[in-house]
Amino acid sequence: MENTSFETPADLCSRLGLPFASDIRLLTRALTHRSYVNEHPSVVSDNERLEFLGDAVLDFVVGAWVYEQYPEMSEGELTRLRSSLVRTETLAGFARDLHVGKAMRLGRGEIQSGGRDRDVLLCATFESIVGAIYQANDLETAKGFILPFLKPMADGLLEKFQTIDPKSRLQEMTQSLGMGIPKYIVVESSGPEHSKVFKIEAHIQDKCFGIGEGSSKHIAQLSAATEALKTLEKQ
Repeated sequence: MENTSFETPADLCSRLGLPFASDIRLLTRALTHRSYVNEHPSVVSDNERLEFLGDAVLDFVVGAWVYEQYPEMSEGELTRLRSSLVRTETLAGFARDLHVGKAMRLGRGEIQSGGRDRDVLLCATFESIVGAIYQANDLETAKGFILPFLKPMADGLLEKFQTIDPKSRLQEMTQSLGMGIPKYIVVESSGPEHSKVFKIEAHIQDKCFGIGEGSSKHIAQLSAATEALKTLEKQ
């Protein structure tokens, strides 16, 4: 059901203590979706340019924070965590925590279709607010807005990562690194039919990163994926 409790940009600024002093024009633009501009000819600017800027600021701030916060992590692990922290669903969750949806300036069609709670719009608005804070102030001020969200979310993500099976973890890591999807190749099977042992290699970009053995192909794949993860994390 559509939330009928709305806020003006000034209300949002006051409630969250956002650093826009007395001039909230940038915040107003950050909250303005193009569907609102289409229905209000007197409004000439939507939030798409600020979204672009905020996305860049978030990538840098989150990447630097992850690098400094987890010195023991490999490049692959850092990339995976950063990607998870700036993904659409995560940023939309941050926007929900701040109840940004009720201050978003949307066209009637977007409102009627539930736009105030749609991940892609909430994410875009959060990025736009970050961009507006950066443009109105500086990088340090933008960091001050972003950083409080990161530690609790990172802790939850790292706990979740530990419960994901090795094959899924390996695929997430290789895709985040732009290395494609791992392939599992049976290189040997031995023993009688009732007690076979399979040897499987995990290949990434046509190169073997791990070898595993097991009493079934699935077990051998999990073992190979575990070894491949260790290989990737050393690089």
